[in-house]
Amino acid sequence: MSSSSTDYSEIVSALRENRQNEVNDLLDELIGRLRDYLQVVLNASEDDAAECAQNTFLIVHEKIMQGAIRNEEHIFSYFLRVCRHEYFGMLDKRWNRKREDIERARDYEQHLISPEQQIERLQDEDRQKILEACLNRLKKEPREFIEFLMAHPDLSTRELSSRLEMSEANVRTKKSRLLSRLHACFRYKWNS
Repeated sequence: MSSSSTDYSEIVSALRENRQNEVNDLLDELIGRLRDYLQVVLNASEDDAAECAQNTFLIVHEKIMQGAIRNEEHIFSYFLRVCRHEYFGMLDKRWNRKREDIERARDYEQHLISPEQQIERLQDEDRQKILEACLNRLKKEPREFIEFLMAHPDLSTRELSSRLEMSEANVRTKKSRLLSRLHACFRYKWNS
């Protein structure tokens, strides 16, 4: 850490009086000392130290311009306090983000389905595969009839009769026979 004994109280009057060259010279040294402090005393990374030192100056600059600084001779210790506060605030924000990530992960876990539900879904998939195999065993016309019924489950027998140009009795008979065949095929494949 730099061991300069510069009187940083001059930065207060230089900022208020807009003596830019003097402000720049003092600021270069002050920002360097704040970065050194953060890295050496608080073990901050170089990037974190640079960011905190810059934020510290912006905060203190605003306080100076508002006339909120009462003891100019203690301005350096004020810079250090603000700098320390900024650094710990940065670490706290990171921790909160990590905690939010953890909470999101927990929330994600809540959306996972239970092992029992997973087994049911696998069984549903198996049932779908068996049903598809049974449908494929049917000839083209009966398979198309059943697929039409499956695609339009809400249609009444009368509406099916009208769309398929068949009598209602024929629709019921054909539907009943094909469903019985599919059911028998399904039971056989499921149990084997």
